[in-house]
Amino acid sequence: MLDTWALYVVIGLAFIFDYVNGFHDAANSIATIVSTRVLSPSLAVIWAAFFNFIALGLFGLHVAATVGKGVVEPGSVNTYVIGAGLIGAIVWDLITWYWGLPTSSSHALVGGFAGAAVAQAGFGVLFVSSIVKITVFIFVAPLLGMAVGFLLMLVTYWVFRKSHPGKVDKLFRKLQLVSAAAYSIGHGANDAQKTMGIILAALIAAGELPAEASVPPYWVVLGCYAAMGMGTLMGGWRIVKTMGQRICHLMPVHGFSAETGGAVCLYLTAWLGIPVSTTHTITGAILGVGSTRGVKSVRWNVAGRVIWAWVLTIPAAAGIAAGLVYLMRLGHLY
Repeated sequence: MLDTWALYVVIGLAFIFDYVNGFHDAANSIATIVSTRVLSPSLAVIWAAFFNFIALGLFGLHVAATVGKGVVEPGSVNTYVIGAGLIGAIVWDLITWYWGLPTSSSHALVGGFAGAAVAQAGFGVLFVSSIVKITVFIFVAPLLGMAVGFLLMLVTYWVFRKSHPGKVDKLFRKLQLVSAAAYSIGHGANDAQKTMGIILAALIAAGELPAEASVPPYWVVLGCYAAMGMGTLMGGWRIVKTMGQRICHLMPVHGFSAETGGAVCLYLTAWLGIPVSTTHTITGAILGVGSTRGVKSVRWNVAGRVIWAWVLTIPAAAGIAAGLVYLMRLGHLY
């Protein structure tokens, strides 16, 4: 009976994480469209939340399978350990939200899950190749976003080089609605699936699903997308300010290029089943777009603080989760 309640608690924590993920990472979807004043903040979060949710019908569950069965050996952990991993990720998300830093909820989740599992059963339970791939993409995702954003901005400059600035601004105010929607779909497709993977691992650990199960039940899919959409509706205004105003000044044409570049990267990685950070991707795209106006147009000191937070996310979330596991064992809670 106690194990059944533990499973319910873990599923509840997973939905709470998705909610926190939504408002923590809302800036990924709305920072550019708010900073360019194409939409008001209230309309922007509604727009982003809607397209976060409808992503459930557009992509497979490759990322969910990678996180649920590709990071930690499912049979080596129990629901208590998975719960500690979720708490570690939630705590780190809340800390970085308070600081206004656009860190990766995805890497916080992976770090928390891995840290809790190692504290319980040692490093042997980790799938090292998956951890390495996820870690490598801490650097690859923003560089890819930067390259695509930079190229799109250059192409846009060339195509509209003879156009009147006022007409260009008017056009891209409309196009940015499309690019923001496209990015929000990519955000939902990538981030909501990571929590599905954690619930999948919990259901396998509790014996509710067979060990060979590779996708979660549909109620898990629906619940994760709904929780993320509701979290996005809350905004994440501290981080929105950092991404939309402090890194570099954006106009609608820049916002369109950054969002489109980020969306292209997210669609590709979601299809490949690689759990990349949507935060890293869009931040890189913003840096790439800003760099087309010269290196001095980007506030690199702000970008440096953000990058340090990225590097610390996995070990910080892992440390919090591991500490919780040790405390639970000391208190004989399981």
